[in-house]
Parts: sequence; C-alpha cells; structure tokens
Amino acid sequence: MDQFDSFIGFARLILLALVPYVLASQGTMLSGRTGVFNVAQEGIMLLGASVGFLVALYTKSLLIGIVAAAVAGGIIGLALAYFSSTLKMDQFVIGLALFFIGLGASSLAFKLVVGVTLQLPRVPTLSNLRIPLLGDIPILGEILFNQNALVYFSVLISIALYYYLYQTSWGLELRAVGENPKSADSLGVNVVLMQYATTIIGSALIGVAGAYLPMVYTGVFTQGITQGRGWLAIALTFFGGWRPQLILLGAFFFAIVEVLSLRAQIVGSAIPYQFLRTLPYITTIFVMIYAFRWTRVPAFLGLNYDREKRSLS
Repeated sequence: MDQFDSFIGFARLILLALVPYVLASQGTMLSGRTGVFNVAQEGIMLLGASVGFLVALYTKSLLIGIVAAAVAGGIIGLALAYFSSTLKMDQFVIGLALFFIGLGASSLAFKLVVGVTLQLPRVPTLSNLRIPLLGDIPILGEILFNQNALVYFSVLISIALYYYLYQTSWGLELRAVGENPKSADSLGVNVVLMQYATTIIGSALIGVAGAYLPMVYTGVFTQGITQGRGWLAIALTFFGGWRPQLILLGAFFFAIVEVLSLRAQIVGSAIPYQFLRTLPYITTIFVMIYAFRWTRVPAFLGLNYDREKRSLS
C-alpha cells in the first residue's frame, strides 16, 4: 500500500510540475507559428507571477489574479507584436528587451505594493477539483482527475490548439502565415492581425504559467520564482517540433526530470544539491542536441514580413 501511495504521490507531482512548461511552451509555439519568435518568456512569467499574486492578494480571488496575469502577459505580447509586426524591428533584440522589462517590473510592482517586509504575504493555493465518477477510479482517478483547475486547463488547451491548427481552415491559415506569409497574404489572410492575435494570446498563456507558481507551488512571490522555466520553455518548444501534441508529451519529460531532482534533494541524496538543481538544464542541453537534428521550425520564424515590399526583412 505504501508503494502505491508513493507512486500516486510521485505521479501527482509530475502533473503539477507539468503545467508551467505546457502553458509557456504552447504560448511560444502559438506566436512562432505566425513567425513571431518570443524570447521574453522568463520576464513574462515573472511579471505574471508578480501581478497575479498581488491582484489575488488584494482581491482575495485567485481567479481574478490569474486573469490579471494573463492581461499582464498579453500587454507584453502586444508590445512584441507592435515592435516586430508593425515597426519591423529585430524580434530577438525586442524579446530580450521585454524580458528585462518584465524582470524589472515584477520586482518593482511587488516592492511598491508590499514594500520591504520580514514576513512575505501569502495567498491560498489552488485547491483540487475532483471530477465526479472519474475521480473514483482506483489509482488513475486520484492521479488524473483530482487536480487543480490549471492542470486540466493545460491539457485541454493543448488538445484545443492541436484541433485548431490541424483540423480547421483557420488553423491552416495560421500555419501558412508562419511558413509563407506572402502566399497567405495573396489569399486574403491578414498577416499582421494574425501575428498580433497569436502573440498576445501566446504571451497571455505564458503570463498564466508564471502565476501558477505562487498560486500552486508556494503561496508567496519571491524573486527568481520561475527558476529558468521560461528559458526551458523555449527548448521544449523546439523539442516538441512546434507541435502542440508533441510539446505536451515533451513537457512530461521535463516535469519528470524536475520532480526527480527535487525528490533527490528531499531524501538527502549523497549528490550535492547544487548539481541536482542544475540537472534539468543539463538534461535540456542533451535534449536540444538531439532535437535540433530533426526539428523543423516554421520557415518564417523570427523574420518580419513587409507587405509593401513583399519580401523578408
């Protein structure tokens, strides 16, 4: 019985760790599918964590906090879309600038609202939402159907994105923008509008990924709470081949590595904890060596489309 309980606990932790990877990576994939390469994930997640936490703290509502985090992420996405799609500026440079803005704004907002305090304020973490009947299935019910709402949301959004991209005409148009915007434009697709929409929605998902950490993991906001998960989300997007279904599967691998490293620290492994904390990043390096051999990125990724010149810039 103890072995079953240990397995159930381990599997539940994997699903909990899965969410920020899935949401941040799917958000990255969504904008990338229209050619906008977002590299500000870490800053957006930090800003989402800070804004979401503060709003939840003062409204006493985690739902409002999550919405606020999505809005904060969407604003960063709007800025990225404006500078890249409208002003045709270098996406990588703008993304790095927005990363630093998000990093600084997350710290500034927390200090302005909370100030300097010895005891950090807390918010209640998301409670589990048990699905009737399905939650009563032995073992699987406890693992899969007794989780917080954002676990279900991350899986459902992945399925929805797969269906949208590969089973609808709108999804075909979206993918066409990222592959050949000139052809998509000639067929009547509004390339700039599509890029704005996907970048804003994608960044909103990344903001929610950041808010998930204080609202589920810790109940408090601290600097560096994301611990590089935003950068890992970029690697996961490449590893998943910019496809939502493969990103979801790849997120399980990243989550397993994270949980194993944490478990090893808790049980007092002889391996130095500093090495265990770097294990997800070391694993990512080897994953990326493999992934770059077969991953096919959108042909227009990171480039700016100039409709007047009908050329790449």
